[in-house]
Amino acid sequence: MLVTYISRKDWLTCHFHSGDWIECRLPPALLEPSSSAWLRFFLHFAQIGSVSKMGDNFIIAIRIDTTHSGYVYSITTRGEEIDLCLKRWGKEVGLESPTTPTCILFDEHEQFISFGYEAKESYLSIRDQQARDMFFFDCFKFLYSKNLTKNLHIKAVNGKEMRALKVFTETLRFLKDDALKTINQNAAGMMFIASDFTWVLTIPDSCDPSVKPFMRKAATQAGIVSEGTKHNLVFALEPEAASVHCKKLPLEGFIAENRGESKLDQSPGTRYIVVDCGGGTIDITVHEVFEGGFLKELHKASGNDRGGQTVERKFKEFLKNIFSPKIWDEYEEKYPSEVRRIMYDFTLFKRKDEDMEIICPMNLGMMAQKKQDMEEFFKQVQGASYDDGVIKISKQTLRSFFEESLWSINKNLREIFDKTRSIKYILLVGGFAESQILRRHITDEFIGNCKVLCPFRPQEAILKGAVEFGRHQGAVASRKSLYTYGVGTSERFNQSKHREDKKYTNKEGDWCSNIFVKLVEIDDDVGWNETKEYSFYPVERDQTRINFHFYRTNKNNPMYIDEPNVEKIGSFVVESPDTSIGMDRLIALEMKFGFTEMTATGTDRESGSVHTVKLNFMTN
Repeated sequence: MLVTYISRKDWLTCHFHSGDWIECRLPPALLEPSSSAWLRFFLHFAQIGSVSKMGDNFIIAIRIDTTHSGYVYSITTRGEEIDLCLKRWGKEVGLESPTTPTCILFDEHEQFISFGYEAKESYLSIRDQQARDMFFFDCFKFLYSKNLTKNLHIKAVNGKEMRALKVFTETLRFLKDDALKTINQNAAGMMFIASDFTWVLTIPDSCDPSVKPFMRKAATQAGIVSEGTKHNLVFALEPEAASVHCKKLPLEGFIAENRGESKLDQSPGTRYIVVDCGGGTIDITVHEVFEGGFLKELHKASGNDRGGQTVERKFKEFLKNIFSPKIWDEYEEKYPSEVRRIMYDFTLFKRKDEDMEIICPMNLGMMAQKKQDMEEFFKQVQGASYDDGVIKISKQTLRSFFEESLWSINKNLREIFDKTRSIKYILLVGGFAESQILRRHITDEFIGNCKVLCPFRPQEAILKGAVEFGRHQGAVASRKSLYTYGVGTSERFNQSKHREDKKYTNKEGDWCSNIFVKLVEIDDDVGWNETKEYSFYPVERDQTRINFHFYRTNKNNPMYIDEPNVEKIGSFVVESPDTSIGMDRLIALEMKFGFTEMTATGTDRESGSVHTVKLNFMTN
């Protein structure tokens, strides 16, 4: 086999006589061009097919939800069917799950210790004083904060505070390092680094836009991207990722429960609701299929905070009422690992719609029997009984734990059906969608309106779709603008139109300051990577610097930038050194709205001076 090679840094590109070009990052031992191992290396990998072809786009998708996190990666050659590898978690606690709890542990000096199941196990095993000194964060609800700031502090479970940005940065660093370690352990000698991959971070559609720059800053600090590789970071809205995954599934890729089999129709004009049933939240979005299979967002995201944890909370309250708050609180404090095992068993039971049995831990039984016989606790309880060390709960009682969550989902869906016609499907994804009770309830409630579809392993749909989204970022043709966006400027003063207190005078005449010039209105359709152009001019003939300040608001038509609920999101300066034509100089402003982040570019047409900025939704 004839081989011609070209080396660059730690990469080697070989041209085989067959015409194939093969490129791969070399292990450190092979970095010397004189190494006799070069040829053996490529002959070996050419035979086993472990070397990647040029033009590959390796992808790692990470999802950090409020309650659970995980990642999926693909090192499949571009053009081939994507081969997805999903990390399984929980072996250290006897489990095997596609996600790990979103919890992280730091020492008293704010140094990272562990994440996920390991963090939870470690924190539960430490003594009281040590626990008071450490920082343990369980559930990242701060991701839904309004105006997520880089200086936002969040409370650990013991009340101590730390910057949210550091908590999130160390979470990303752990997941990045774990993903690269997992990949390299299975890469047959190749050594991948972060810059070899496109990294996709998923974001709930209902999050504030400030979460994107927050995540970008954290990803940079975590070493996922740098200034030179920042294009390697992509944000995927979770309902869009779920849609991308589900639209590729065959008929047998969906769960069919007594309602006939179906798959997601991709005909232009098809409308469907994506319901992301998470542990903490229920996020709902409406999509319409365009020509070519592209998606359009019909409504801004809605939803509620009544996810799967609401059901678990109801179950725990049920046990607490059976054994009394005093006994249960003492048991939970002394034996937290046993409580966690009970709750984990319940998460498995709640997927089914049938009577359930949970083994009563010995310590709980001993504590309860100090007060009275176990059977006495259940005499006044409807739908539950105790028999020889086992707590039995009827399926009717199990269903009652779901009532609050299902009611809230019904309410959100009814509101959508009231204002949107021709919905063909409800698409259920997320870990909570594994519940038969939830799926059957939604099907029974809306069978007269549309079909209800749920993929097998709905918990994995978003992460798997995020990998596909990383390859084809134009899958979503149009989104709804969450806000009205504008730029502050001045215009000639008009007494019948402008407020007197906004009036100022320069050598060119009377002007009105702080005018809000609308660039896009709330709820407008904005195309993927769509560019909108606007024209501005200086307010003085010898002005050489044009200041652009950008704003957002939930109002439709604000007049001034200093009105209530109008907030600044970014700024830049465009140099305009050639003043020969005075105030007739055109400053062109281009805005890209449709991608998952917005950018603004200002160009002075006379001099060619250009400035581009990503609009920063994150305040200082």
